[in-house]
Amino acid sequence: MIRIVFFDVDGTLLSETDRGLSSATADSIRELIHKGMRVVLVTGRPYSLCEEFIDLGIDTIISANGALIKMGDEIIHKSVLSGQMVRELSEFAELNNHSISYFTESFAMNDVCATDVRVLGALQETLGVTHSPQKMDSLEQEVVCMCLYADETEAEKFQDRFSSLRFVRFHPYVSNVLEENEVSKSAAAARVLDYLHLTREEAMAFGDGENDIDLLEFVGLGIAMGNGGERLKQSADYVTLKASEDGVTHALKKFRLI
Repeated sequence: MIRIVFFDVDGTLLSETDRGLSSATADSIRELIHKGMRVVLVTGRPYSLCEEFIDLGIDTIISANGALIKMGDEIIHKSVLSGQMVRELSEFAELNNHSISYFTESFAMNDVCATDVRVLGALQETLGVTHSPQKMDSLEQEVVCMCLYADETEAEKFQDRFSSLRFVRFHPYVSNVLEENEVSKSAAAARVLDYLHLTREEAMAFGDGENDIDLLEFVGLGIAMGNGGERLKQSADYVTLKASEDGVTHALKKFRLI
């Protein structure tokens, strides 16, 4: 019996075409919550870009691909990057003229190449951000995740220089920079299930991206969006319609959760 549902955001709850939240999807989330189902957001977004879903009634937010988990105002897990690493990577990025974004509970960047069309395009495509974010005012605050804006070839110099870090690509021009091996959507979902005393067999998850594969494989029922890639679809138990075709609602009805 499904008792908890994990939802990715961009390309899952939000349309892959215009990053909009359809009324059908919003109503489906409200109905799940009304029926007593635990609904969890699990996203690569920073926490500060999840407000519309909190307004929708979702109180458990896994942000930064699992580096920060909040249940209401309570932080139940936080993976903080070392200050030395943040400074060294930032200096190397500035030296090589690359943008870096920083996830605290808010979102900021290093202001390098902030008007570069590749950076602005990636921000729009991954986060729905249409303007250059604020500049990071201090590298002394706690950072739970960093993103490097560079293509695969450009990123090689970072991988060579920082061999102990993981660079997880989720967009042709963006990679997450991670320090801990256990930072992932599936590891975060496991922490939430343990906190709520639920099992993975009682969990359902929706996703559309490469960074959702481990999550869909972890839960009892993994749902791939129709707009997802082939690797994701092969890892899922069911492939629903595209996000722009209200695929979330379609699958929830098929499995009689709403």
